[in-house]
Parts: sequence; structure tokens; C-alpha cells
Amino acid sequence: MIKPVTRRESLLAGLFGSGYIGLRALATGLPAWFLLNPRQATAQTLQCMLNAANNNQYLILSTSSNGDPLNCNAPGTYEATDIIHPQQDEVSATTIQVGGKSLGAALPWADPSVASAGGSTGKLSSSILARACFFHHLTGTVVHGDQPKVMKVMGNTAGGEMMVSAFAKHLAGCFGTVQTQPISVGAGSNGGELVSFGGRTLPSISPLQLKQLLTGTKNDPLVTARTLRDSSLDMLNSFIKREYASGSVQAQFLDALANSQSQVRLLASQLATTLNSITANDVNGQMQAAAALIAAKVTSVVTLHISFGGDNHSDSNLQGEADQTVSGVTALNSLMKAGGVLDTLGLLDQVTFSTMNVFGRNLNGIAKVTDRTGRDHYGNHNVTLMIGKNFKSSVIGGVVANSSGAYVANGIDSASGSPAASGDIPAAQTLVSAARTLGSGLGIPDSVQASDWIASAGGKTVPAALVTLPTMA
Repeated sequence: MIKPVTRRESLLAGLFGSGYIGLRALATGLPAWFLLNPRQATAQTLQCMLNAANNNQYLILSTSSNGDPLNCNAPGTYEATDIIHPQQDEVSATTIQVGGKSLGAALPWADPSVASAGGSTGKLSSSILARACFFHHLTGTVVHGDQPKVMKVMGNTAGGEMMVSAFAKHLAGCFGTVQTQPISVGAGSNGGELVSFGGRTLPSISPLQLKQLLTGTKNDPLVTARTLRDSSLDMLNSFIKREYASGSVQAQFLDALANSQSQVRLLASQLATTLNSITANDVNGQMQAAAALIAAKVTSVVTLHISFGGDNHSDSNLQGEADQTVSGVTALNSLMKAGGVLDTLGLLDQVTFSTMNVFGRNLNGIAKVTDRTGRDHYGNHNVTLMIGKNFKSSVIGGVVANSSGAYVANGIDSASGSPAASGDIPAAQTLVSAARTLGSGLGIPDSVQASDWIASAGGKTVPAALVTLPTMA
């Protein structure tokens, strides 16, 4: 009689592949495709894998179909004195150093050593700000349900693929992840924040579901992984010795990437600690789950949801915006700082964080904003935040007052990243430029990204946002 497959086994198979090939990959340090077929290891794929740790980045992307007012309190919106900001001490205007320039920003973007007159302090470590890019752009929509369209860069991606899915396809091979598809740990039942791949909407997995799947039983996969390393490597060594000459590409691949027993024990222990620290599906749980999925090489891209003020049509004194700006930046700091969530798993220099929200919020020009009683949907200005080792401290683009006096996203001079109405990146193409620049920051060259865009997409990668432009190996 065939033993029925439990839901837990089905979910695990979905994460770790048929026969839990992903657990063998976790245990050995070798990519799943190599374990399935060692003959695939050509010189090109070997070099790709060896270079990936230095050149490529995993991606954790925060999405919000609420259209948070992140854009209203970011650097680049404080130099125009008629832009409206919350006035609470916790978000008081302060001066920070971005790209060698002194710019105004809400206090949470400053280092914790910076204090306001009322005693509130900054929330973002200066080491994180030093690799943070604030990219000003527009999305052109004011509809909550258009979050999936924004993820498809408003119709500019080839085949209607989501930007994150295109990135995942490029990154999966060199990182050797179990699956090519991204994973959402923050969408929950919000269909607008689910991820699609190849035209198919992918299910979300919550942090608590992931914890329950991977911990808490004597057969838990993290325990099982520790027993797989020696048997898997013994089998591969025997195969390669039998099939290939000494010094072959396959042998080099095995020697370069195989985990030691101590590495397996340490990783399994760290993953167990990370997963067991999940107590809810809140932002902290999402960050822990995202880090665990990346550490286990399940996927190269994870989406979650960090709130920066929410859908604040009615927000007396902009209090919710102020509070969530503090909590949002605090969460970022916890994720990206030394000793934080990623660093605990040895991922601090291997992961880029970014945001991609459906729209921004009015900066000025309507009564409720002037009165600080709320903000409405705004398709003419947004900010995408990118943080990672491949990004320069920078503000790309900016705002300009239109004929009615309302502030909107300006065009961009691609060479300098400065706002410029006559720049070679028109305002209408700034969303595409933000997406292209994010891809470059993940280590994907423009020549590789070219196939991800329709011919009329426009936009350009902005070198001023990047430490260096990636090139083909």
C-alpha cells in the first residue's frame, strides 16, 4: 500500500525539491543541479558559482500595496521648505550625510548617536546609510490593486514577468538555489502582494508555517541535513574519481564548494536558532524567515512587507506616519546591521534590501496634507530604497514643483544621478531606471538584463548609485 503524502511533506518537497534535494544541497554546500547531474559542471558554470559570492547579491524586497508615505520623509524631500513632513520629535528634521552631501531627512534615517532636541534618536546605523541609495521616481498609478503591475514595471518587462522573477532567473544558477522562483513570506492573504513567475501566481508561505515545517520534530530537516553531508559527498567523490581525470572541472567544483562537517553543524545550528526565534508573522518573523530561506539556498529572492505609514488617508497629526517611519527604519536596521538578522547567518555582504511600493503619497498641495490630517494616493512621486554592498550612499533624482506647485518626481541625469528636467532619463522612465539599477546592484549586467525588457521600455541604469557596474565574467 502506498503511504499517503502529508501536507507537511508536500510543502517541504515544494521548498526543497523532489527527494528533498535541497537538504542535500544545504548539507553539502553544492548546488542542487550539480547533485542531480554532476556532468553539468562546465568551466563556465564553475566560474559562475565561484564568482557569485563576490559579485552577485540575494534580494529581500519589501512590497506594499498600501502605498506607504516612505517617499514623504526620505532624503531629497527636505530642501524644498513647502513640502509637508510630520512634526513629532521622533521624526524631526535632521541633517545626514548621503554621498558626501549634507541633506535633510527624518530623524530615523540618522545614526542612533544622533539625538533630537527632545531626546529622540536616529535608528539607522551609519554603516548601513553608507550603502543606501534613495531613488526618486514615479509609478504613474494611484490604484492599490496595481501593485502587481508595478512589480512588472508597469508593462515594461518582457512577457509580463515580474521584475523579481526576472532577477531570480538570472541569480538562481550562479547561487545554486533549490528553486528559481521567488518566495513571498509577507503577502499573507493579500493577493496584491503575491508574486507571479512565468505567468503563474505563487503561494505565500508565512514565517510560522516555515518554522513549523523545519523545526520541532525528531525528523526535522535541519537535523536530517547533518546526516546527509558525508554520504552525499562520498557518493560524489566516488563518481567523479571513476568518471573523470584528476583535476577535472567537476573535481575542482567539489573541492571549492563542498561544506566541511563543522560548516554543516554551524549552519544547521544557526538556522535552527533563527527559525526558533520566530514567534509571529510580523515584520520580525518575516525577516527571520527571509534570512533562513536565503541561508538554506532555497531561493535567491524573498519578498516581505515592512510598513512605513500605510494607507494614511486619515492620519491625525500624521501620527501613524511618524510612528511607522520609526518602526520601519528600526526594522531595516535590525535586518542589515552588524550583528543583526543577516549577519547572524553570515549573509550581511551577500544580501541587498530594496522596496517596491505601488505608489507614494502627496508631498504638498492638498488641504489634508497642509493640515497634517492625512495623505492621499500619489502616482507622481515615490522612493525606492536600495541597501547593499554594491550601492553607493546616494540620492538619485529628486522632486520639482509642477505648474500647480505640487511636487513631482523630476527627470534624472544618468551620468551624475542628479535631478534634471531635461535629463536623459525622463520622469516617465524613472521607474524603469530604478528597476534596472537595482538589477545592476544585484550583479546582473545590463547586457544580461536586456532580455528582461520590452524594446520601448527606455530608462537607464544609473552608475552614480553603484560602487561599480557589473560586467560579464
